[in-house]
Amino acid sequence: MKHKNTIKPVKPVSTIFYRLALFFIMFNVQCSMFNRLSAQRSITLSLQQTIALANDSSLEAFRTRNMYLTSYWEYRSYRANRLPSLTLNLTPAQYYRDITRRYDSGQDIDVYRSQQSFYSSGQLSLTQNFDLTGGTFSVDTDLGFMRSFGHNNYTQFTTVPLRIGYSQSLIGYNAFRWERKIEPLKYEKAKKEYLYNAEQVSEQATEHFFALAMAQAEYDLAKENAQSTDTLYEIGMQRFKIAAISNADLLTLRLDRVNAQNTLKNRQSDLKRAMYSLATFLNMDKETEIRVELPGKPQTFSISTDDAIAAAHANNPNFLGLRQNILEAEQQVDKTRQESRFNASLTASVGFNQVAENLRDAYSHPMQQELVSVSVSIPLIDWGVRKGKYNMAKNNLNVVQTSARQSEITIEEEVIMAVNDFNMQQDLITSAEEALDLSVMAYNETRQRFIIGRADINSLTLSLNRQQEAQRNYISALQSYWQNYYKIRKLTLHDFASGFSLSNKFDFEN
Repeated sequence: MKHKNTIKPVKPVSTIFYRLALFFIMFNVQCSMFNRLSAQRSITLSLQQTIALANDSSLEAFRTRNMYLTSYWEYRSYRANRLPSLTLNLTPAQYYRDITRRYDSGQDIDVYRSQQSFYSSGQLSLTQNFDLTGGTFSVDTDLGFMRSFGHNNYTQFTTVPLRIGYSQSLIGYNAFRWERKIEPLKYEKAKKEYLYNAEQVSEQATEHFFALAMAQAEYDLAKENAQSTDTLYEIGMQRFKIAAISNADLLTLRLDRVNAQNTLKNRQSDLKRAMYSLATFLNMDKETEIRVELPGKPQTFSISTDDAIAAAHANNPNFLGLRQNILEAEQQVDKTRQESRFNASLTASVGFNQVAENLRDAYSHPMQQELVSVSVSIPLIDWGVRKGKYNMAKNNLNVVQTSARQSEITIEEEVIMAVNDFNMQQDLITSAEEALDLSVMAYNETRQRFIIGRADINSLTLSLNRQQEAQRNYISALQSYWQNYYKIRKLTLHDFASGFSLSNKFDFEN
């Protein structure tokens, strides 16, 4: 019995490459289809989901985070400047060769001589600023090396094993003291500006959300109306055949159908525009199909105007900015006042130093080194320049204080108007919701009456217009409620619905 040959023939190399090429082509096609489907994906968002996405992924949120980080590192630099600073200064190598003028004591004349030298030095310095006095305390140690070439070759080391010094402006401007007042206030303002901008992003997200909600409602209503007018036209044609309606009524029904189709196309364009605007704001794919779910009837509560103004004064970064402007103006007044007088400064240091031809002797038996310097600058005649600068600073302070008060009044008025609108809007939502329900029932009733011949075209058109207007009013009432809600949160950094201050729960994640 013969055994069958079980060895399979080897496939040609060209066939293998062909199948591999076919596999990669099919893989790329499937990936392209998947990408197109992903790009055209649909998503349904609630108001809270929209706001969360906006504060997480929008370009405005990205800008807000980076603005805060800039202020954060600026404050970190200020804090670091208040700590001891250790610095190493090095001159590893310095070579010098030229012809210089020297005095020859033997001949009692100046002569030109060639000079060739090599230098190297290093210094380790520790400094500490004092905010209270405006002075600077320092501790340092130095080491220097010099080698001279030429007719007289020699080597020298110079050392300062330890030197302690202090410099102070006796009568003058203390910048450290003003920084201690202004910088913490600037950082506190930066934190609250971050929260303020986050609430502003929520306010903008609410605006985009309800713009899409309005466009979506208009499109749905236009689509329903187009279907309805088409049905009514078909019914009208049947009734016209039995002379139940006139030719004018039939033409009106046909005109309504044409207008409804045109309106549907316009509403579809508005819907795409609103959808694109929201997707762009949320930093999503522009082809994403977004539908929104209108929030339900919000909880009813009232906000006290006095409480809102008090919260704004405590938390609003604009008020902190006004205080910062006043402090900076006062700083400039103090600076120009001090500079208009005579200036005196003190520099003192005590330590040890030595020079020798080798490194060991340079640190042996160091000699005491002392320095005390007092400098005084007295303006005698400056033709009123310093006095003019001081008067300009004082006048600028008055302007800043007046502008700050005007800005405070403007912010308070904005808070009062937002609170009043919010409190009023809650009643409007209730009435708008009731009007919408009544308009829907009235339209359905009128439509049924028209079908059975008990209502005319004008009554049906009027009923439809009332339903559309009621729908717009209801969405507008919801939009005004939520926009005012987030506007109040932005102005006060306080959530009156839950009763907690947003500034007390500041939590930034980089």
